[in-house]
Amino acid sequence: MTGSADFFNEMREPDGSVRPAYADYCKWYDGQDPKLLRRKHDEAETNFRKTGITFNVYGEDEAEERLIPFDMVPRIIDAAEWRRLSRGIEQRVSALNAFMHDLYHRQEIVRAGRLPERLLRNNEAWLANMVGFTPPGGVYTHIVGIDLVRTGPDEFFVLEDNARTPSGVSYMLENRETMMAMFPELFLRCPVEQVSDYPRRLAKSLAACAPECAGERPVVAVLTPGIYNSAYFEHAFLADQMGAELVEGSDLRVVDGRVAMRTTSGYKAVDVIYRRVDDEFLDPLTFNPDSVLGVPGIMDVYRAGGVTIANAPGTGVCDDKAIYSFMPEIVEFYTGEKPLLPNVETWRCADEESLKYVLDNLEELVVKEVHGSGGYGMLVGPAASKKEVEEFRAKIVAKPDNYIAQPTLSLSTCPIFTKKGLAPRHVDLRPYVLVSPDKIDITPGGLTRVALKEGSLVVNSSQGGGTKDTWVLKD
Repeated sequence: MTGSADFFNEMREPDGSVRPAYADYCKWYDGQDPKLLRRKHDEAETNFRKTGITFNVYGEDEAEERLIPFDMVPRIIDAAEWRRLSRGIEQRVSALNAFMHDLYHRQEIVRAGRLPERLLRNNEAWLANMVGFTPPGGVYTHIVGIDLVRTGPDEFFVLEDNARTPSGVSYMLENRETMMAMFPELFLRCPVEQVSDYPRRLAKSLAACAPECAGERPVVAVLTPGIYNSAYFEHAFLADQMGAELVEGSDLRVVDGRVAMRTTSGYKAVDVIYRRVDDEFLDPLTFNPDSVLGVPGIMDVYRAGGVTIANAPGTGVCDDKAIYSFMPEIVEFYTGEKPLLPNVETWRCADEESLKYVLDNLEELVVKEVHGSGGYGMLVGPAASKKEVEEFRAKIVAKPDNYIAQPTLSLSTCPIFTKKGLAPRHVDLRPYVLVSPDKIDITPGGLTRVALKEGSLVVNSSQGGGTKDTWVLKD
């Protein structure tokens, strides 16, 4: 397998020799029959279809269900590298949670002149209803996904923070299960940290955030918008794996100052709601009055300490890409330390000098909407046509506050399985982090997303990317 000299190849050294983390895997791979591997690859796809692991693609005439392609070559990270990453992830998640508390209380970071007040004033994700309120246990960001990219041997950058409702963990779990079913002998040869206990750890972490009124065994429920949501498979999967109830808004109501779910024996109080419903639709009495996805009155119960909502309403501020550009200052302000994981260099189009630079170099930059997600609403300059660049230029000029720009990164590559053998493709990584009052728990691995098209830098599943199992090796 060869790769471009411009990109860091995670499997091979520049001279073509195998890096230590991949040594055992490569010995195994080299001894396999290519026809058998091709058959296993096809089997994996069939299994994913049977299981129903699909996602919905929006923006077409109607939602279309697609399979997220699975690549059976694992991405491998050694133990020492993972320890370094974990320290940086823990520092960042601690800062995000402290930042959320400050934003809804004294706003010391704004008073200190480290964050412009306009970023909150003009931010739809900042909720006035959360001002002065502290969630049970002081936890705002119960489940966080930190998107990481790599550009060199010791060069990792945070590309995005996902603190509202990070998705994709079901793929992390299914990818591992599929790999263990197809190649059990590999896991005897390679000492890999497990991820299968994530649902148990999630249930335990959520229960630790229950309100004071909860009993000895807090009742946890997963609130889903329903079967037409793009991540419904994940909602049902996690509820099942956690032993929690899967509920829709219509299954819940406020009874005697508690949120209660309908059961065969009447209504039963719920202590913790892992909600996969956006803030806007959570409570029609507080937010969008037309919402039928939420629970009327849930915010009153929440503010009275009668239920925990994970993640807390208002955490979408952390996903804002304009806020992201201030994360180095945010980390230092709340932890007193320099960030262990740096940001990608970012130009804020709201700043006059930055705007000029972005407009002058549009063909070379990646431009993103401040509130955009999933690979939508972005321009990848080097891959765009002149017409697309000029159309985007007009959008930026019309509303500069709405955009940030970043350099086109030389993302590292990992091998994927093709008909011609192993071939390098660009990857990113989303580790999953659980936060409870006394612990930050990082699952060893996460979701590796891979750009399956040769040369493509866009790894999002909505844009044609796939996923692969992520191995963290034991010491």
